[in-house]
Amino acid sequence: MHRRRRTALVLSAAIVAAAPLLTGCGSEAHPGAAAVVDGRRITVAQLESRVNEVRSAQRAASKDDAQYEQVVANTGTLTRDTLHGMVLDRVLDRAAKNAGVSVTRKDSQQMRAALEQQAGGSEALETAWLTNYGVAPQHLDDSLRTEIEARKLASALGADMNTTDGKAAFWKAMSAASKQLDVDLNPRYGTWDVQKSSRVDAKTPWLREVTATGTQQPA
Repeated sequence: MHRRRRTALVLSAAIVAAAPLLTGCGSEAHPGAAAVVDGRRITVAQLESRVNEVRSAQRAASKDDAQYEQVVANTGTLTRDTLHGMVLDRVLDRAAKNAGVSVTRKDSQQMRAALEQQAGGSEALETAWLTNYGVAPQHLDDSLRTEIEARKLASALGADMNTTDGKAAFWKAMSAASKQLDVDLNPRYGTWDVQKSSRVDAKTPWLREVTATGTQQPA
């Protein structure tokens, strides 16, 4: 299942070492905020709620306490990974709007149906997204929408994500969107810099990180 699903993701090697930066200096100007994107806060409470949803789903999927404890140990950066994804989704939304890209409900339904068929059913797909990307079942549809949005953005830009030039074009659009949104991370979660995001070990369905040597990190 894991290998087959990977082939469905067109942006499987989205970042290269020369990718443009998406940066935010981080400050204490917004108390209670995990991040501020375009003047809108992602509160610490919202972040913690999203993380708790993932933990609850992981516990439910574990056969016993020992397995759950191992899962938690293997996802020790879940909070930072989750925030990374929440911010990056907003940046992608702006980049997509800049390119005139939109995603319909039908688009999402079709992708879900196709992936469920590959996975062997709805529950299997939800488990795969939870295990590989830290996406709770209740947010799967949002995650699939983001996957489609990234694909459509690459297509609108004429960016072949299998080439260095294509990746550069994609991340140039993302960098421009990030600057427009003035991304500001709470320092406790690091700084906003996609080129260095491997330090955060973030995993999202549409985004795979590539090391400076060009070797894809394990998912």
